[in-house]
Amino acid sequence: MTNILPEPKLEHVCDLTVELDPIREMGAGRAGKRRIIPIVGGTVRGPLLNGRILDLGADWQTIFADGLAELDTRYAVETDDGATIEIINYGYRHGPPEVIAAIARGEAVDAGAYYMRTHARLETGDPRYEWVNRTLFVGSGARFAEKVVVSLFAIR
Repeated sequence: MTNILPEPKLEHVCDLTVELDPIREMGAGRAGKRRIIPIVGGTVRGPLLNGRILDLGADWQTIFADGLAELDTRYAVETDDGATIEIINYGYRHGPPEVIAAIARGEAVDAGAYYMRTHARLETGDPRYEWVNRTLFVGSGARFAEKVVVSLFAIR
């Protein structure tokens, strides 16, 4: 027996290209500026998952006074072979004020110029994908004018 714990490894699952409708501003909430960004479609491509993002769900964001964006999304994927998988993705986006302002204007910004990371929980009742129900996921993302791209990794 050994007391050395295994180091987690990351395995690329897929890249999510999440298409968005315009931001719906809610105004100031208890913790910061609130907004809802509808998720209206997209694609899922990768070594372990492929399909399309369904036209349902949204990102419920809180923007704190220091510019930190708390990302709280819920949406669903239909795989190429017909399974439905729910994705709940939570994370943060922050960076230098001028970079965040450029993103807000819809300008192209190098994804390495700011931090956008998430952790995701996937769930399905389809036995072909039951492995997602017992796997933890992390993601690295980028925001564009009308979409978000997230590379999703399983923690092994």
